[in-house]
Amino acid sequence: MSALRRLRLLLPFASAAPIGGQAVLEGVMMRSPSAWSVAVRKPDGEIAEVNQPISSFSLRHRWARIPVVRGVIALGESLAIGFRALAISANYAAQEENEDGEDISTELTRGQLLFAFGLAIGFALLLFKVSPAIITSFLPVDGTFAFVVVEGLVRVGIFIAYLLLISLLPDLKRVFQYHAAEHKAINALEAGDELTPERVQRYSLLHVRCGTAFLLYVMVIAIFVFAFFGQPDWYWLIASRILLLPVIAGLAYEVIRFAGKHPEHRALRTLLAPGLWLQRLTTREPTLDQIEVSIRALREVLRIEGRITPEERKVEVMA
Repeated sequence: MSALRRLRLLLPFASAAPIGGQAVLEGVMMRSPSAWSVAVRKPDGEIAEVNQPISSFSLRHRWARIPVVRGVIALGESLAIGFRALAISANYAAQEENEDGEDISTELTRGQLLFAFGLAIGFALLLFKVSPAIITSFLPVDGTFAFVVVEGLVRVGIFIAYLLLISLLPDLKRVFQYHAAEHKAINALEAGDELTPERVQRYSLLHVRCGTAFLLYVMVIAIFVFAFFGQPDWYWLIASRILLLPVIAGLAYEVIRFAGKHPEHRALRTLLAPGLWLQRLTTREPTLDQIEVSIRALREVLRIEGRITPEERKVEVMA
């Protein structure tokens, strides 16, 4: 590839809107401000793609772009898109072939998917929000500051223990590999490199805007937010941990957003280093085939955004 064509293909992405992503079952979802795309490796080895436009609430309403508020809205939109991407990947992963080699679609119902999603959200709130508050309330801790610090340490401890536990599950290894493939593709894009599996493979497994790091920042910021509410009765204690979650998530979003715009800031990178270290538990070195899937999703988003032309995408996919 000539230097001129490579420059025309990749463009000055440092000035473009950032691309985010998420690992799904046997695939990766990539999203930009105006579209998202999910690419999945089907059981027959082919890559399936599904693309959808995004009509962001923040783009339609100026007040929705206020700091912290925009983070809450972005989190809600991300959860909705992530849920849809997971549903798509689950349906492709559930496909089987009959004796004639034809695909048999074993599609999960909307009710089944909603139930699974609701169960996962409820479990997360119980494990990471309610349980630490209840455990700390039984400890001999005096004073608001000491209480919220101990509660925060308990919460982070539970979170790390949970990640350590699930990292031992063989079935999640491939999801963690696709997670790393997503990071590598975005790192290569932001570095202005060619989006080929061999080139992308050279990049880091870690990324400052990762969701794993985001969850850790949420837990740390929660310590400072909860300090303003003292030690209420147990029912208000539990309610506050759930009701204040959007505010805390909005603040954590601003931290992630600022860090993404200033990746070269040494003091900031030192402060956010624990979030990067934690990603070691949720990423595994991907194969070239998995990186190919990640690149496919990324290229589709870039095509929809107008950053590459359909002809350029076709040539690159065939290369």
